[in-house]
Parts: sequence; structure tokens; C-alpha cells
Amino acid sequence: MNTKKSQSLRRRQNIGLAAGSLLSLVVVGLWLLPVHTRWRTPGPMNVGHEELLCQDCHQPAEGTLRQQLQANARYLFGWRETAAAVGSRDVDNVACLACHDQPDDRHPVFRFLEPRFAEAREEIAPQFCLSCHLEHNGARVTVQDAAFCIHCHQETKVKDDPISTPHEELIAARRWETCLGCHDFHGNHVMETPVDVIDAFSTEEIMAYFAGGPPLYSNTKVYVAPKEGLTNE
Repeated sequence: MNTKKSQSLRRRQNIGLAAGSLLSLVVVGLWLLPVHTRWRTPGPMNVGHEELLCQDCHQPAEGTLRQQLQANARYLFGWRETAAAVGSRDVDNVACLACHDQPDDRHPVFRFLEPRFAEAREEIAPQFCLSCHLEHNGARVTVQDAAFCIHCHQETKVKDDPISTPHEELIAARRWETCLGCHDFHGNHVMETPVDVIDAFSTEEIMAYFAGGPPLYSNTKVYVAPKEGLTNE
């Protein structure tokens, strides 16, 4: 009798365990459906990226899950030099430039790999898109400094300088906030550059634009990112 009760109890436990496992798999499966990707994101998409799906930027990592875990186990034991991505690759310049490779970019990321920009690379890492455009912040630009031009333009000289206060004077006075007040960093907006410094956008206006505010320089762009939902602000 005790044996029959024990077998019945084990059977009920096994059924309960199987049912619980099946339910868990169903829940996880539903959670992983593309329609639910917005619920899993660590924060709001940045300006212009609102319609993108996770897989638009997070491409599958190389190898199967088993191979990825084995590679990381080898890395932990010192048998491999680098860790392996699990699930999806890290988002890098290649992923960003798949949509934002503007042919006439004034500051393309590859330019900052030149030896003369070694100090700038140490300070602000301008060779990476994500240094200024970190995703899931609901912003347009995530760097919190409107005067970052100081890292590369301290020796800038403009022949026949057309502006009211020459660039050399602005540099000498460390008026670095005026750079973005007159110039669109990537040069992608069709606009007229002010000739009078008093007409430059203020730091407050620039930071509001960075945070996702209305377009600052112009509504007309030279290059528009090809993927739906991207505005290449």
C-alpha cells in the first residue's frame, strides 16, 4: 500500500514538473517573440530609431550557443585569448554604418584612427559611434559635453576668417561651446553658417537638441538613412 502511494506521489510530482517546465518554455517562447522586443529593451530607443527591432542592430553571434559557452569556458581557464559573444554580437561601428555611412561626413569615425588623434582617442574615443550615440537613452546624442571640439581643434586656423570674432580669438578665449553653435558636427544638415557669433545657438539649445529636442540646425538633410524609422539626425 505504501509502495502504491509512493508511486502515485512520484507520478503526480513528475506530471507537475513536466507541466511546469512546459509552461515555462511557452512563457519564455512568447517572451522572445519579436513583437515583445520593446518590453525587453534596457531603455527607450534613441531619436530616429523608434521603429527599429532588436535584430536590426543586434546581429547573431558566430557559432551555436554550445560553441559560444564552450569558448567562454576556455577563456575563463586561460585557454583562449578573448571571450566570445553569446546570443548576439556587440553593436559596433559596422552595425551603425550599415545605415549611417554618410559619404560626405565631416567627421567619419575612421578619421580618428590617424596617429595625430591619439590623445583624442584617449580622452573621448571619437573613433566609436557609441561614444556619442549610446543607444537606449531616448536621446539624439548622449555625450554630455557640448565643448568636445577642444580635443582636436586647438591649433585650428582659418584663412580669411569670415566670422565676426575670428576662430583664433574664440580658441584663445576657450569659447569651445561656440563650435556646435555654428557647425553641424557631421555636416548632414542643409544650413547657412552664421557669420556673427552672437547668432550661434546657445549651449542650452545644443544640449536640448542632444537630449532629443526638436531639430536645431535644419529639417533638410543631405543624406537620409535608408532604413525606415531612421532620420540620421
